[in-house]
Amino acid sequence: METPIDKVQGLGPWRVWAEPMLTFRSTEPEEMDAETTSAEDYAQCLQDLASVNRITLTHRATLNWLATATKGLSSVSILDVACGHGDLLRAIRRWADRRGLSATLEGIDLNPRSAEVAAAATTPEMAITYRTGDVFDYDPAPQLIVTSQFTHHLTDAELVRFLRWLEVHATRGWCIADLQRHAFAYYGFPLLARVAGWHRIVRQDGRISIARSFRRADWKRLLAQAGVEARVRWGLPFRYCVERLK
Repeated sequence: METPIDKVQGLGPWRVWAEPMLTFRSTEPEEMDAETTSAEDYAQCLQDLASVNRITLTHRATLNWLATATKGLSSVSILDVACGHGDLLRAIRRWADRRGLSATLEGIDLNPRSAEVAAAATTPEMAITYRTGDVFDYDPAPQLIVTSQFTHHLTDAELVRFLRWLEVHATRGWCIADLQRHAFAYYGFPLLARVAGWHRIVRQDGRISIARSFRRADWKRLLAQAGVEARVRWGLPFRYCVERLK
């Protein structure tokens, strides 16, 4: 029986665009959250990742979903899982303020250095709360839960657990925005990162993140395993949004 790898090997000179490491999710670890990464390097990586998100319009998909999810509301509570530098929450605050929407915003991240860096980048009047902890040990009940560029860090089993957690804890809905595992993104990101002068770890981990990320079939399979129904929507540049409104 022909396997997916056999099909890749039969692509001849085009094999480089669909090599086995992109046929299946990579399990290669990323360096940024390792204990050996200094606080200075970590802070610089978060700052550079915020630049990546701005240049590649990463938050657009989440904000578009929020426009639908908050229709008819005058106030809303939103939790951002794996909030990192806090740039998504700051984008949400600006978005909500322009619409006259009262938003209670909170972020949680497993890395204890994240809250400090995110808080330093956030002005007090934005009134965003940053917490440190494992989301599976945290028991909030916000109306909406969002997360961006996080789920590719999880194993399939962890992601199934996370999907079920989202379904239980988000009272109104949730949105996952993450990368698409695609050859153009995989080979193109290091070039963009080098031109932009981003940190070495960002250049290296960015490529690994793409190799660890998802295709539509992955999302359909994992949602089925979790027993969760959600919309899987593709968007530029090489992103998937997995959305659920209750």
